[in-house]
Amino acid sequence: MPAEHEKRSQAGRKGGEAVSREQHQKAGRMAHQKGNAHEWNSEEARQAGSKGGHAAHEKGTAHEWNSREARRAGSKGGHSRNS
Repeated sequence: MPAEHEKRSQAGRKGGEAVSREQHQKAGRMAHQKGNAHEWNSEEARQAGSKGGHAAHEKGTAHEWNSREARRAGSKGGHSRNS
């Protein structure tokens, strides 16, 4: 049985060749122009982010906040990092 990474790699291929970032971006622009692109609502975006976070923790690549980082992030209160 293929490893999880290999499954994702296979799912990201088209016709046996890797699909480039530029091809993904072009397809996204075309979908928006045609009006058939999916617009995510805030709940869908939250769920997708949650899935990504869980996957990163399972993989061991998630960021682990220390108390100093958490305090600094909390003090920003939703401000962007460029503010």
